[in-house]
Amino acid sequence: MSKRISVKAVLMDGMLATRPANDEIYSKYVASKAPDAPSFQEEVASRGVDDVVDKAMCIFSRSGNNVFMWDYHIKGFFKEICGALRRMPSEDLAKTSLKVKAYKKIIDSSIAVFPRKIFLNIPEDEEITVCERPLRAETPQGERVALAASEEVPAGTTFEFEILCDDSYVEWILDMLDYGQYKGLGQWRNSGKGRFSVETEISKVSFRPERRSREID
Repeated sequence: MSKRISVKAVLMDGMLATRPANDEIYSKYVASKAPDAPSFQEEVASRGVDDVVDKAMCIFSRSGNNVFMWDYHIKGFFKEICGALRRMPSEDLAKTSLKVKAYKKIIDSSIAVFPRKIFLNIPEDEEITVCERPLRAETPQGERVALAASEEVPAGTTFEFEILCDDSYVEWILDMLDYGQYKGLGQWRNSGKGRFSVETEISKVSFRPERRSREID
């Protein structure tokens, strides 16, 4: 690994959490809100609250009073975006992705993301909110409607991380990061949530893991 890419990202839109809150099922919350939500009022009345509520609320991981995402969220982003770019062969951003074979294995084994916990720096005048949205799906039993609820950090939130990689992968990684302006991180990203822009700085690095040895009698 000969290059370090230092990344500073700024959210262009709010980003939703992905970690389920195991003990929080919002049946009572939905029941109390239903009269004020015209799109759900009839559904709650006809189906019942328990049928409408399908998920626990998703929250961000926390360390003290600070929220963060894990390094593997960045690797997951790379895998999704590379797959998307490979389906757009005429786009300039896709040229580097088309050249990389077995890209998922390379992302897993040849690219390192640091730190393990990537902290989210929320603007001082903003706070974490809750985003609710309906989920609809056609099933053999008919249409199913559920309510998803997630914590959301606002646009303007920043986060920083580093990527260590071989020089031959630098342009590929930069192209994938640039695509974050079109599809981002977190839940409900197909709606535009979690989109981000980046500033990057590239430097050389000498990568040599610490070697441990012992004498054998």
